[in-house]
Amino acid sequence: MDEIRETSENKLTDLQKKLLELFDWFHRFCEENQIRYYALGGTMLGAARHNGFIPWDDDIDVGIPRSDYEKLRELSRKLNDSRFKFEFPDSDDKLFATPYAKLYDTTTTLIENYRKPLKRGIFIDVFPLDGTGNDEKTSQNFVKQAKRKYNFFMTRVAALNSHRSAIKNIAIVISRIIPYWICPNRNLRIKIDKFAQKHDFNNDIYGGNIFGNWGYREIMKNSILGVPTIYEFNGI
Repeated sequence: MDEIRETSENKLTDLQKKLLELFDWFHRFCEENQIRYYALGGTMLGAARHNGFIPWDDDIDVGIPRSDYEKLRELSRKLNDSRFKFEFPDSDDKLFATPYAKLYDTTTTLIENYRKPLKRGIFIDVFPLDGTGNDEKTSQNFVKQAKRKYNFFMTRVAALNSHRSAIKNIAIVISRIIPYWICPNRNLRIKIDKFAQKHDFNNDIYGGNIFGNWGYREIMKNSILGVPTIYEFNGI
């Protein structure tokens, strides 16, 4: 195990090293405050398959059951740390561009390419895990509604991109016709966040990451997640 860990760490990029420091702090913060979280997507696959990052991966995604996510939101308002900072959808900054939270390393600089560039630091995406219903039909319909709201919001904040389909770029241009004062992005973020809380993750049969890139494939029976299990991740 020591040999695998050493080999993995030696191959880390500078970005991955910073992300690892961020992830280590996040993990300890959650443990100290009894917050459940789960690694998601490539982060979980990397932990299971590589004992850390997938070699070419350059981000970290985590999911937090909604009740713990709201607890984290409250704790973040009292957090006094000069380096690490959470930002949630109800952020006062109108340029914040996601209806889910992020954790930033403020000693770094990273500019995200949205309609108006978002200058922050290297970050971890912190997704709420929400309930979606007690049967598949209810669950699918709820996720479709949430994704429609989410996709509309993204047309408001996304930058035009030549690598994106023409239809998506057209949708972005059309959405810009609506003046900001009629449809403020901050209001949209908050409304989407509130809508996602319609079901109770702790009591519903189905749930998951409503805002993930894989759509309904990120929804499952909540019993599958179970009690969080500790995995090694590049030596932590």
